[in-house]
Amino acid sequence: MKAIVAEGFGETNVLSLAALDSVKIEADEVMIKVQASGLNGADLMQRRGLYPPPPGASPLIGLEVSGRIEEVGAAASGRGLKVGDRVMALLSGGGYAEKVAVRYDQVMKLPDNLDLVAAGGVTEVFLTAYLELIWLGKLEKGNRLLIHAGASGVGTAAIQIAKRFGAEVFVTASSDKKLKFCEALGADHLINYKTEDFVKVIFEKSAGSGVNCILDLVGAVHFQNNLKALAVEGKLLLVGMGGGAKSEMDLRQVVSKRLQIIGSSLRSRSLDEKGKLIAEFWSDAKARFESGDYKPIIDRVYPYAEVRDAHQYMESKENIGKILLKWDLDS
Repeated sequence: MKAIVAEGFGETNVLSLAALDSVKIEADEVMIKVQASGLNGADLMQRRGLYPPPPGASPLIGLEVSGRIEEVGAAASGRGLKVGDRVMALLSGGGYAEKVAVRYDQVMKLPDNLDLVAAGGVTEVFLTAYLELIWLGKLEKGNRLLIHAGASGVGTAAIQIAKRFGAEVFVTASSDKKLKFCEALGADHLINYKTEDFVKVIFEKSAGSGVNCILDLVGAVHFQNNLKALAVEGKLLLVGMGGGAKSEMDLRQVVSKRLQIIGSSLRSRSLDEKGKLIAEFWSDAKARFESGDYKPIIDRVYPYAEVRDAHQYMESKENIGKILLKWDLDS
């Protein structure tokens, strides 16, 4: 099978196309012929040697795909999946390839109206957003939420989920173009972090109370101001580290406001835990994708052979939503 491999660690030039032996499925797995692979920040970190795959995962980069089921294992039969089904799947690795083997409960069958290519940009970002906001953040109707990098893949998914649960949403982004897109998705308050102080804006808009929850997809650069912006008993959900991994902490703010700081990763969780997350998310989200309330936000689609260009574009941070690699499904 065709796959993208990293020959060592470093810049985009370590990525190349290779011919590998096709993956084989276990009894509880399905084989997916891939139509699209989603790019994620974790991919860039893995390419640089900063985010190794968890034990037992494929060494290939790639955490999400869409495609058609090509084979169903014996123990996966009777699970509502069959050969030919259009699906999307969450992976611990291996997504930059034209075939993937994945356990049946990491797979979601697509609604008829969800485009097969666009579906390649759904699973990682929507499941991350749901994990952070609902499982960990306990987001409720009327809560105030700040999303850093609101126009990113996870950010655009988080806006949609937060509005479904009735939150008041603040977002930061680096340009007015990105902010207007976030507004179109439902964001209530728009903050250009290059020209505005997000703490000041939040306190002005919340009568000095602050936000109940912050989804930080950036990292250390915002850490100290995040503590200031949180309301009493607020939660800081740390996911990304593109803006740095080290920062100082004023413990007085944490203690006096009874704050919770929660670091989280979806990739390293067990298949059982991810299976439970997928089932809960999809029981509500499937109908929302069918109705158009939820939608994948796709910025660019690259042929798989242009993976270096795709990584360079993602590193430019100009994208709004997801970047995908498209594979030849019918070859």
